[in-house]
Amino acid sequence: MRPLRATLRGGLLLGLAAITAGCSMLSPSPPDDQSNICEILREQPRWYDYARDSEQEWGTPIAIQMSFIQQESSFRSHVRPDRERLLGFIPWSRPSSARGYAQAQDPVWGEYREDAGSIMARRTHMKHATDFIGWYNDRTRRMAGVPLHNTEHLYLAYHEGQGGYSRGSYQDKPQVRAAARQVAQRADRYESQLASCESEFRCRRFYQVWPFCRQ
Repeated sequence: MRPLRATLRGGLLLGLAAITAGCSMLSPSPPDDQSNICEILREQPRWYDYARDSEQEWGTPIAIQMSFIQQESSFRSHVRPDRERLLGFIPWSRPSSARGYAQAQDPVWGEYREDAGSIMARRTHMKHATDFIGWYNDRTRRMAGVPLHNTEHLYLAYHEGQGGYSRGSYQDKPQVRAAARQVAQRADRYESQLASCESEFRCRRFYQVWPFCRQ
């Protein structure tokens, strides 16, 4: 029985690995031009729908959501932190459980699924990543009093957690503060760009005619 059980276990693991690899191959490739939100959304117009739904549900503007995701994952769906190296060359554990577009870690992702998402929510799907960011920033607004248009401080709380942000844990982390400024500058640029092209994403389907397009 033991050889059979081991064979079945090995087959199951191989099957799961194949499914995971297949899902990764089916995921969208990162946009070629990540400096322009119009080009990003032209490559992936469904991302506009997902970010718009999140904005309407939670209040974080589309440009801020997309700037967060660019900073966290460069729009790579299955990215994870690199493994640490034992003795400098042996692959070891990862420094955190962050995963997916929004680089959400296991504990807070579990909280999100219980509070606002569903058991089927996946960090590797843009719909759930944008909704997670909206949910998290709304929690930052309620817990730490950060306005939903204050990109720099929203990102500081996203990186440090609401508790760490309230304690000022970012103050002695110049790299984190620099990243937050970069996210804010990118969001401002995305916002300006989106103003020039958003109409094409609101009313792009054959059954969407003014004035019944997405508002």
